[in-house]
Amino acid sequence: MDELKKLRNDLDMCDEILIDALRMRCQIIQEITNYKQKNGLPIYQAEEEERKKSKMLAKLDDYEYKKSIMAVYDSVLYRSKRIQSHELFGFNIFLIGFMGVGKSTVSNALQNTFAMDVVEMDEMIAKKNNMSISEIFDLHGEEYFRNEETNLLKEVGNEKNKIVSCGGGVAMREVNVQEMRKSGKVILLTAKPETILERVKENHDRPLLENNKTVEYVSELMEKRRPAYEAAADIVIATDGKSANEICEEIIAQVKKFK
Repeated sequence: MDELKKLRNDLDMCDEILIDALRMRCQIIQEITNYKQKNGLPIYQAEEEERKKSKMLAKLDDYEYKKSIMAVYDSVLYRSKRIQSHELFGFNIFLIGFMGVGKSTVSNALQNTFAMDVVEMDEMIAKKNNMSISEIFDLHGEEYFRNEETNLLKEVGNEKNKIVSCGGGVAMREVNVQEMRKSGKVILLTAKPETILERVKENHDRPLLENNKTVEYVSELMEKRRPAYEAAADIVIATDGKSANEICEEIIAQVKKFK
């Protein structure tokens, strides 16, 4: 029993060392984030994350529990990203704009960078109703769908540090704009009509475009929505010719002005 007690005491000491090390790591992550912001450096550096992982793998080499330890390490990296997102944002990020401007792509990139939860509005509404967006429009009408959008925004407003990829018509309703501003910042992503058409031409779940996939129609619809989009936006970012990571860095640079 004395030996077992000693082993348990040793385990307690290991746990205390882990806790102290993790607390120190969290502090360093905060300091690194602040330093990068102050000096205009990219927040997410994929090569640095890979360097750390490679170093850990080499250190563990052929250790019996290598996979288990790496799983714990991956969890630590994930939580570190969450700390960064809290330091940078601390509120929800709402991505608005015309269909095809890159809202889903950018939200996924932000999720990978900061481990923030993503709310894909169209996807969630479709899942809730157990049918596609096109089917919702056909069976229930556009008004029903717009009300579903508003209800979902109200739910999201009770949380924070979410990335919300909004449907193209969300910002057309003033009540939606008010709901978004209660819990976050609204970022308008833009693109040229030609870019949008190229991105959505193979997609058949866009009811408003399905039979009108022309540059002229896209331009006309975009112009109708432009005043509402711009009035709702805290930040406007063009996505033409930019990678998702470049757009993310631009978002970070703009959003930190609100902290």
